[in-house]
Amino acid sequence: MLSKLKTNAAVEIPNRVHDLNCFKRFTCRLIMLAATLIGYSASFAQAEDEAYSNSQEFQLHGFISQGLIDVNGSDFVNDDGDVSAELTEIGLNASYQLSDKFRLAGQVVYLDGGNRYSQGARIDYALVDWSAFTSENWQANVYLGRFKNNHWLYSSSRDIPFARPSIILPQSVYFDGFRDIAVGSDGIATKISYSTDDYGNFDWQFSYGKSPISDEQTKNILSEFAQGSAKQNYDAQTSLYWQPSYSPWRFGISLLDAGFGYDQGDAGSGDIFFDSEFNFQFYTMNALYEGENWEFSGEIYQQRFTIDGFYYPGFQLDNIGQGFYVQSRYKLTQQLTLLARYEDFYLNKDDKDGKQLEQATGGAVPYYFGFHKDITLGLNYDITSNFSARMEYHWVNGAGRLTPVVVPNTQINDSEDWQMWAIQLMYWF
Repeated sequence: MLSKLKTNAAVEIPNRVHDLNCFKRFTCRLIMLAATLIGYSASFAQAEDEAYSNSQEFQLHGFISQGLIDVNGSDFVNDDGDVSAELTEIGLNASYQLSDKFRLAGQVVYLDGGNRYSQGARIDYALVDWSAFTSENWQANVYLGRFKNNHWLYSSSRDIPFARPSIILPQSVYFDGFRDIAVGSDGIATKISYSTDDYGNFDWQFSYGKSPISDEQTKNILSEFAQGSAKQNYDAQTSLYWQPSYSPWRFGISLLDAGFGYDQGDAGSGDIFFDSEFNFQFYTMNALYEGENWEFSGEIYQQRFTIDGFYYPGFQLDNIGQGFYVQSRYKLTQQLTLLARYEDFYLNKDDKDGKQLEQATGGAVPYYFGFHKDITLGLNYDITSNFSARMEYHWVNGAGRLTPVVVPNTQINDSEDWQMWAIQLMYWF
């Protein structure tokens, strides 16, 4: 008995030491990030006050969020499954009104999300907003530069922690592996709005451009063994939203067509993959209800993903996948909001159990990589008007929404069922 107690103690001590070290890293990172943001907010607040003293031309806002996340059974965040402080988001966005017709706007962020996306700073958007036409019922805007994707229900708020409904958005639609590609593109976008008391509000948007793909993103999306380079050839999207007059409901549809390429380049014969072309099409329908205390939302979609080459010259793949999520939020008090969500995704609508996927790969890719299901419960507490705490827990079935995408990591992701929890503190100004 004594030897058994000693053995258990020997196991518990390292675990406690690791948890303590993780908490220390989280605390140190939070303090450092808070000090950084305070410095930014102090210096920029002075500039902002000076600008506002003369006019309303310049606006500056920022945010900082830091949290802890623990994933058991997958490499969604890290490879070792330990509690992680890789839940960091810092951002500054600004706009300057050049004239009645033209406005400059941009946002720079620093992200650390582990395996979800590349760590480091990036420019989410930097654009010229031209108010091309305005009348009593019509408004038309044209955006040039790195514009922001506003086509999906939460695409316009996914880059701001406190604006989105949860720490981790439903991966069936807002897949973190495509985060930087999906947030925006370099090119041109337009938005035309029409409002009338009889028929309500209509918003039609169209965008065309492409996003740069770094080497780290290439490995995150395709495979850690990819030695060549990936690029996006084009990204064309359109969407239409309608809100009936005096209604808490809003309905929308969106269409996406994007092309990608992979080039061995200098890797040549040293690369195990080959030159290839990828095409991705994505069609969604969504609805949002915003009441006094209740909010209901959901999106249903179908996607088509094709591959020409990559694994070997002449390889062909044409999959049609489907997915959806339904979500509800309830404002229990002025400070406390509860969240519940269910989502479902199938890589191939004709292979919902993944058996064909496992058979086609000779067992190299297990069946559970063919789907993703997630039950999420969470809460948000507003400590002050610009400081919130958020917590959530996920029960996940399947590995269909993990990175890398094209060549899955089957060694680490050897569990069909896995869970994760996350807590996050958010401050904004």
